[in-house]
Amino acid sequence: MSAVVHLSGPGLPGPDLKELLAKVARGDQDAFSRLYDTVAAPVLGLVRRVLRDPAQSEEVAQEVLLEVWRTAARYRAERGGVMPWVLTIAHRRAVDRVRAAQAAADRDQRAAAASHTPVFDEVAEQVEGRLEREQVRRCMKSLTELQREALTLAYYRGYTYPQVAEVLGAPLGTIKTRMRDGLIRLRDCLGVGA
Repeated sequence: MSAVVHLSGPGLPGPDLKELLAKVARGDQDAFSRLYDTVAAPVLGLVRRVLRDPAQSEEVAQEVLLEVWRTAARYRAERGGVMPWVLTIAHRRAVDRVRAAQAAADRDQRAAAASHTPVFDEVAEQVEGRLEREQVRRCMKSLTELQREALTLAYYRGYTYPQVAEVLGAPLGTIKTRMRDGLIRLRDCLGVGA
């Protein structure tokens, strides 16, 4: 049969946590051992509810109790009881661990996404490029002579509209119209949406 431990309320009174913590603040190891025995189970229970991983929970609980040992002198009785103070430290540590784990997982996911290179099929790319070039050539042949020459000068040789008009000996307005009409015919021939 297991013994029932009462942290407060009916039964045998537990140790005076404020007194124990005051002794711990002065470096009393025996007082810390008694304080540890009293608060360790509630600390572990709280941390385990937040983290759900038994190994990490034990690690964080140990960190909490070590922090209680180091920061016992910072405790202020007027702000609340010892147990709530210790459990606040425990909750903060557990939440920090969850956030750190989430941040690490997010970093890993971003790194994996950044390092992912799509599969590249060089042969398929070459075939696709060749087919596209052939289709463009076929569609260019369907244009009028003036449209084909104007588009070739502008898009393959980098001429401006006025330069195209000068080379072809046609008015600038005519060149612009022919090029617009030629681009529309190319778009329709290539099956590109407007």
